[in-house]
Order: sequence, then C-alpha cells, then structure tokens
Amino acid sequence: MSVRMNKKLGAIVIDSNVIATYAGSVAVECFGIVGMASVSMKDGLVKLLGREHLGHGIAVRMNENRIELDFHVIVSYGVSISAVAENLVNNVQYKLEAFTGMEIEKITVFVEGVRVID
Repeated sequence: MSVRMNKKLGAIVIDSNVIATYAGSVAVECFGIVGMASVSMKDGLVKLLGREHLGHGIAVRMNENRIELDFHVIVSYGVSISAVAENLVNNVQYKLEAFTGMEIEKITVFVEGVRVID
C-alpha cells in the first residue's frame, strides 16, 4: 500500500514499507526498546527481529495525509513500560511527521515480551 500526495510541481508517492522501516529504526533508538517483535498467530510465539527486519513488527495504515501505526515491541527488563511506550510514541510521531510531512493520527504500542539485557 502507498499514499499519494499531489503537490504543486507533481506528486509524491510513499510506500508503507518505507514508513514501517523508518519508524522501526526510530523505535529501536528509544531507551528501553530491545527490538521489534514478530508474533506467530499459529504458534502464539514471539520472536525478536534483527535490525534487517525493522519494519516487520509494525503495521502501517495510511489514508490521505494521515498515518496510523501499530508497534509490536520487546522491552528491557526493569524499565517502566508506560514511560518507554510514551517515549516511543513521542519520538516516532515527531520524526515521522518531519520525515513524511504527513500527520500521525494514532500510534498503538503492543508490548509482546520482556528481555534481560546484559
């Protein structure tokens, strides 16, 4: 899926995979986020995704100039989940709005697991 924005000199088309990958890279920079998670509906298992698959733990929905995001993340053990989620939402909203020029309508964070970091 992609979104098309018509501008004065032409059109800009942004693919949802680009937005998901960028949002994933912003997310893993946030304190307390270990990484993105992939949830297997069949087995109910949660798998930590590597840096090459940052966009796979994110669902992107776009309509006109608005974006909705669902993050599936794994957080560090011992951190405040609400503080980490709030930090994630604020950072992603700010950076993604600056990157795309589109409005972030909604960001939902699903904490799929906790990991102890050495």
